[in-house]
Amino acid sequence: MSDRHVFEYALLRVVPRVERGERVNAGVLVYCRAKSYVGALTHLDETRLLALDPHADLPGVRAALRAVEGVCAGGDAAGQAAGDDPGRRFRWLVAPRSTVVQPGPVHTGLTADPAAETERLLDLLVR
Repeated sequence: MSDRHVFEYALLRVVPRVERGERVNAGVLVYCRAKSYVGALTHLDETRLLALDPHADLPGVRAALRAVEGVCAGGDAAGQAAGDDPGRRFRWLVAPRSTVVQPGPVHTGLTADPAAETERLLDLLVR
């Protein structure tokens, strides 16, 4: 039996001016059904974001990214989503939306450790 499991992931992108379509990768969401894991890690490169939009709402973007991490963490930080299973929380977070913080397309892979995979993807795709 393999110790690797299918996981899904999506980038979190900050789109400061939706009409321009420019974006900065700012986080990653990971879901592994076999491990009942959903997690998010974020890293906001404020200099890159301000290069796209000098008037970007940094406190608002930081709050939106923290909210995504909170939904993944569950418990009180998840608000109304606290009672939802990890898969439902992931699906809600990756649903398309036209806001400043947007999820990218969902991709798949194999991992033995979804938390380590979340960190690896953050390093590879965001930092």
